[in-house]
Amino acid sequence: MPATPIVKGTAPFGDHKTWYRVTGDLESGRTPVVVLHGGPGSTHDYLLSLASLAEAGRPVVHYDQLGNGGSTRLPDRGTDFWTVRLFREELDNLLRHLGVADDYVLFGQSWGGMLAADHAADRPAGLRGLVIANSPASMPLWLREMKVLRERLPPEVQETLLRHEAAGTTDTAEYFAAMRVFYDRHVCRVQPWPRDYLATFMEINDDPTVYHAMNGPNEFHVIGSLKDWSVEDRIPYIDVPTLLISGRHDEATPATVQPFYDLIPDVRWEILEESSHVPHLEEPERFTSVLTAFLAELDGTGGTAIPGAAAAIPSLPGESTEPKEGARG
Repeated sequence: MPATPIVKGTAPFGDHKTWYRVTGDLESGRTPVVVLHGGPGSTHDYLLSLASLAEAGRPVVHYDQLGNGGSTRLPDRGTDFWTVRLFREELDNLLRHLGVADDYVLFGQSWGGMLAADHAADRPAGLRGLVIANSPASMPLWLREMKVLRERLPPEVQETLLRHEAAGTTDTAEYFAAMRVFYDRHVCRVQPWPRDYLATFMEINDDPTVYHAMNGPNEFHVIGSLKDWSVEDRIPYIDVPTLLISGRHDEATPATVQPFYDLIPDVRWEILEESSHVPHLEEPERFTSVLTAFLAELDGTGGTAIPGAAAAIPSLPGESTEPKEGARG
């Protein structure tokens, strides 16, 4: 069997560059999957296993969002530069650069899922389907659930975390050790951490500019510019089949995912029982089975509604209120 081709390059984005990797052939006629990583301020590395989709002929696009990995790094830019709009524009630019804007599926993980949902809510004509993996619908919900999860940690771990957060010493070894207790429960339960996950973790540590500006020092102490951001008011406008994926032990708890399920008209939700925040690494066989079944259904339906979809899709301001073809209601 011939090797799957891999092409790497950069897309000009204003004065900057977005690094990307294409596994498979974008000219194959198969709808590509474009992968949006988490963070903000993470890299594509921990999601590289999705490239295996190309073995069955479906091209897969990974990219590093601006500020990290192989894309232009801007360590001197302040918080006001790192906005949701910036990353939305970067995604749109990449889709055009690769020539896939008229036919693509988005897979967004964690922050990437929120970004993908925000993109999908504009109803781009070329979007065929959406996968939102391990993502909250709002950061206020996320913060509320972080409090719940933290209160379940051992008392001495809670005390260490709170003491260092109050003192502003979250860069100490003692704080990191306490932080790992949370991460090993709710972020990645595979021990030792898989190589791809560790690669991303080290990339963030190498240049935390974006992560610190938009998120904070870690997953559960969110003090950056995203702390009040939500896509709940946007997601009812998503009009493509959508798959939600989360883990039973996920830091993206069911309460944070529920609005997606309640508000997206054409949606299904799979919870992987042995996983936390990275089920593609924790339960790879089950994850792959769920994802490939969804993609195969998209191929077979041409983007029509999945059985079990919810109520009719609302109209954007100024649109007709007539139900769209394929919507249920």
